[in-house]
Amino acid sequence: MSYCDTCVVRNRAICAALDAEEIKAISGIGRRRKLEAGESLIWEGDDSLLVANVIEGVLKLSTGTEDGREQIVGVVYPSDFIGRPFGSTTRHSVTALTDANVCVFSRADFDSFAADHPALENKLLRRTLAELDRTRKWMLLLGRKNAEEKLSTFLLEMSERLTEPGCESMDGALDNFELPFSRQQVADVLGLTIETVSRQFTRLKKEGVVDLPSRRAVKILDRRALESRAG
Repeated sequence: MSYCDTCVVRNRAICAALDAEEIKAISGIGRRRKLEAGESLIWEGDDSLLVANVIEGVLKLSTGTEDGREQIVGVVYPSDFIGRPFGSTTRHSVTALTDANVCVFSRADFDSFAADHPALENKLLRRTLAELDRTRKWMLLLGRKNAEEKLSTFLLEMSERLTEPGCESMDGALDNFELPFSRQQVADVLGLTIETVSRQFTRLKKEGVVDLPSRRAVKILDRRALESRAG
């Protein structure tokens, strides 16, 4: 039995496009790797040497600004695909926000495998288009929404993306979850100050929209109200 047979995200990852024989073949070029929170897998500007499926955990995509600051440009979750296939240079760093497990492939081996398996290429294209749609929504979030709308949208996305099989609610989202971000990281992601983020959290709690049992724990009490505040 290969690790693919017990993979918890197999039916949601790009590998879902493969049949049993193809799964066996791709398992021969992949390997599991554990990452500790804060450990990087890919570095911005390096040669594109590997790609990976996220099995467990949450990772951030980040890039450096000219003055040396970090800008978080995206977040990846279980079943997401990371890395740059068919490319030469990586455009952002990939770092674990939580302890994580990933299935890693040599980029050259993966490119060769994908070229021989059109269903995998098609799945990869669909994922790329979905990521493009999320990026456009993120541009709207950063460019047009106010602080309340930004944080509300962010919390809704976290509730939808942090789900695990069998743990989600009726609408496919979680009402209780742990943020993989510190308050400062939330501020950095949303282009706000940490003081503004803290005030917005306090306001949402005071108005009964969410509860905050701990520094990172979030409980959505009124999803409809949160959606309204997200604009």
